Amino acid sequence: MLHGRESEVRREELGERGVLLSTAPPTPQERRLALAVVLLSALVFIALSPLARQPLAQVWAFVPLYASALVVNDLITAVLLFGHFAFLRSPSLYVLASGYLFTAFIEVAHALTFPGLFAPRGLLGAGTQSTAWLYMAWHGLFPLFVIGYAFLKAGDERLAKRLPARPLAAILVSVVAMLGLVCGLTALATLGQEALPAIMRGNEYTPAMIGVVSAVWIFGFVALALLWRRRPHSVLDLWLMVVMCAWLFDIALSAVLNGGRFDLGFYVGRIYGLLAASFVLIVLLTEYGMLYGRLVRAHESERRERRRVQERTVELMAVNKELEAFSYSVSHDLRAPLRAIDGYAGMLEEESGASLGDEGRRLLRVVRSSAHRMGRLIDDLLAFSRLGQQMPARRSVDTTQLAHETVAELTREFPSAHISIARLPSVIADRALLKQVWSNLISNALKYSGKHERPQIEIGARQEPAEDIFWVRDNGVGFDMRYASKLFGVFQRLHRDNEFPGTGVGLAIVQRVITRHGGRVWAEAKPNEGACFYFSLPRQTDEPDSLAAAYPGA
Repeated sequence: MLHGRESEVRREELGERGVLLSTAPPTPQERRLALAVVLLSALVFIALSPLARQPLAQVWAFVPLYASALVVNDLITAVLLFGHFAFLRSPSLYVLASGYLFTAFIEVAHALTFPGLFAPRGLLGAGTQSTAWLYMAWHGLFPLFVIGYAFLKAGDERLAKRLPARPLAAILVSVVAMLGLVCGLTALATLGQEALPAIMRGNEYTPAMIGVVSAVWIFGFVALALLWRRRPHSVLDLWLMVVMCAWLFDIALSAVLNGGRFDLGFYVGRIYGLLAASFVLIVLLTEYGMLYGRLVRAHESERRERRRVQERTVELMAVNKELEAFSYSVSHDLRAPLRAIDGYAGMLEEESGASLGDEGRRLLRVVRSSAHRMGRLIDDLLAFSRLGQQMPARRSVDTTQLAHETVAELTREFPSAHISIARLPSVIADRALLKQVWSNLISNALKYSGKHERPQIEIGARQEPAEDIFWVRDNGVGFDMRYASKLFGVFQRLHRDNEFPGTGVGLAIVQRVITRHGGRVWAEAKPNEGACFYFSLPRQTDEPDSLAAAYPGA
């Protein structure tokens, strides 16, 4: 159980790479399955070893069928492993895939040179020794590719830089190199067969075969031992060890324990070879089937989630319409009694003001002032709620001209204020919403500097690499920065209404508008030394993607 938990932890560490059998650690179930396959193969090997020399009928069709199945299996396995290599950029996988490509190519040469199959001595100028030597080269060199895979695993990331930048180029290099290697070995086994020791006499082995096959067998043992020692094992490592076990059984039955061609060892050994070629392919195809199943489930999950989002969007739109209707209804219902209160208070003041006395008239003025303030609160709340329902437009706005327009509308109540407007950069924004920002910030500056003898308002901007930053600075009463976090909340005020009138909604509107444009809002101030309110807007280009990035809610 502990080992199983370690495997699961390892899978999580690998992340997305861990879904591939070339990197994922084997589960306990996979280990047990591999062990069962090896034990079953060993039992069959032990049972048939004493019968390996038993002569059987010469089934010539067996050789091309066996060769065709091997070529197809090894080619598909090589393609799938090259696919893993292209994704992971792993030199070890590149070497292993090349090994499977080599076995596919050399098996073609092995079958073509088989004596008596297509020609009495075989094709390609083969002699009596050609097929046997190609078999030895095939079974001796593939373990060397496995050894290379095991050695390179530890340095995959470092060695990946030496491969061609494009995976396809590396794969083409492998194809050319393996074809060249097989052609060279085939030429040596056919044209140069006279220089090689004789290991076949007809369909039987010579004594020299023992030495050659022993060397080939050693390579298989070394590959198996290295795979076992190189930890942690992946699923691919696990099944490569199973392959090498079957490979050793294949060599033992086909070239050690049997007497020659077409005996029991010849047939059973090649069946082991076919199984060895199939193990990794079966696991790879199973993996791809599981990945495809996950992809289908993920796609279905995405479709269901998208459908839920659409349904939720429709519901939210309906709720927004209901809330909008409700807000207007509440606004109307609240305004009616407010107008009545203000109207009756005004009538009472006109008709009975003299008899009420000073205190009575003061109380009536408080009532009327409260009614007016309540009306402004209702207006501001409606304006604030509407901001959450409309999307910002995306048009070029001349902020300098917009600031001048806003100042001209607001300075009528503050004729003594001196307002300086610098040259401001144009932005991509909603002009109407941006005007609300200027209106709230400039009116705040005028209001809180109105008690100064000479109110000074400065409107400026600067351009940063990623954003344009605007500010409105005044020389008013300022505030303590300890309370800066309260500035942009709805109904949050730092002064009493009898000091400076207001509803506490204006700066909340500023923050909502700028946030919906992808910008930010902040302020700096000192008590009695004035305040400076900043907002930023993302720098824009003409590309649609950039515009979309600036308006995340659009």
